Amino acid sequence: MVLDDDPALQADEAALLRRAQQGDEMAFAELVRRRQTGVFNVAYRLLGRRQDAEDAAQEAFLRAYQALDRFDVSRPFAPWLKRITANLCLNWLESERVRPQLTAADMADQPAGLDNWAAPTPTPEQALLRQEQAHRLRQAIWQLPPSYRAVIEYRHFQEMSYDDIAAAMDRPVSSVKSDLFRARKLLAQQLQDEQVKR
Repeated sequence: MVLDDDPALQADEAALLRRAQQGDEMAFAELVRRRQTGVFNVAYRLLGRRQDAEDAAQEAFLRAYQALDRFDVSRPFAPWLKRITANLCLNWLESERVRPQLTAADMADQPAGLDNWAAPTPTPEQALLRQEQAHRLRQAIWQLPPSYRAVIEYRHFQEMSYDDIAAAMDRPVSSVKSDLFRARKLLAQQLQDEQVKR
């Protein structure tokens, strides 16, 4: 796993990017190897199904490769790649190419790093409770409209600023803030309704 804020790794990644821009396919393959888990996780959280996420991750890397000559290597690679991935997923969802459909297999076979809560070793009861809460939250997120799901992904999973989200979605910052507010409100309502049903 690559730590995005490590200066040595950023310099190494910039060197790989320069080599990839000059046609070195092995350098790009190394970039893919380093970033594949993060890209897959973005796609999985937005699309909700492993197969769709795998397809989207492949397509995102292909698009990044095709646009690599226009990428400024002085900028961080990971946010750009994750933006490509999230925008691709959002476009797929809006065009109804995929519809989130959760199956027991999807929930049992989660990607590395998804909802990996950093905490001391929990008791079995705490672990089960956390797993159930994470499951309910994922289901609620997948029920959101695609644009709301995207702002949740950008803000809470990618930890992007409002300005960066606005740039990625080509929308005014005020619209991003409004969508995020509405998305959070819908999530809270869905979780509350689900709690009442239990």
